[in-house]
Amino acid sequence: MDPVVADLSAQHAQLRAVLEGLRDEQWEAPTRCEGWDVSDVVVHLAQTDEMAVASAMGRYAAVMAELTEGLEPTGSIDEGVAAMVARQKDFPASELRGRWESASSRLIDVLDGMDLSARVMWVTGELSARSMATTRIAESWIHTGDIASALGITVEPTSGLRQIARLAWRTLPYAFSSAGRSMAGPVAFHLTSPKGESWDFNPDEPALTTVSGPATDLCAVASRRTDASATSLRATGPDAREVLSLVRTYA
Repeated sequence: MDPVVADLSAQHAQLRAVLEGLRDEQWEAPTRCEGWDVSDVVVHLAQTDEMAVASAMGRYAAVMAELTEGLEPTGSIDEGVAAMVARQKDFPASELRGRWESASSRLIDVLDGMDLSARVMWVTGELSARSMATTRIAESWIHTGDIASALGITVEPTSGLRQIARLAWRTLPYAFSSAGRSMAGPVAFHLTSPKGESWDFNPDEPALTTVSGPATDLCAVASRRTDASATSLRATGPDAREVLSLVRTYA
């Protein structure tokens, strides 16, 4: 199994362990995703894993049409996601968990059986299946943390954290472009893993801006779950402030 797919499977396993045995009232616990409880987050993960399966199988447009059928057009991706979740949230917890488990397991099977360099459709356009799998690691990690936080549970970072940190570094040009900003030059990340290892992401050309600190902090900032000022991250260079403000792991 490709390491990216293995890391996604490990992240799924962590979330599965969190969801097992939850009481009915725990599914209604509010999360740090504004307006969403635990069940809403699980619906979202099920829907997006179904979308990823469809993308890998060349059926992305068809499945998106099914998920959005009858919904009014929205002005942003976030609004569209919220509308999709709102329409499919009122199901028993066992059905919601079963739907996500089915979609996530199917996604691993499909990715494991395909060429990850193949181009597929995703939310903002075309990308490699490997990149899509990496975004799924990031989203699963983010929302596992959202659910765990709502339930007062502590979860340790999985092996996929390095993939998430690299995704945040690699997509900096996209993050700047989406904000209507231009980068002054290449950026390097010098991060420390939860186990104390050095994770260095260096550009081909000499870096003008460097970000250093715990990888967990960087991923939390990139997923908009904490502000850089509340972390141990340090940035130097012409784009220091903008990198910590704009870095992201999602569309």
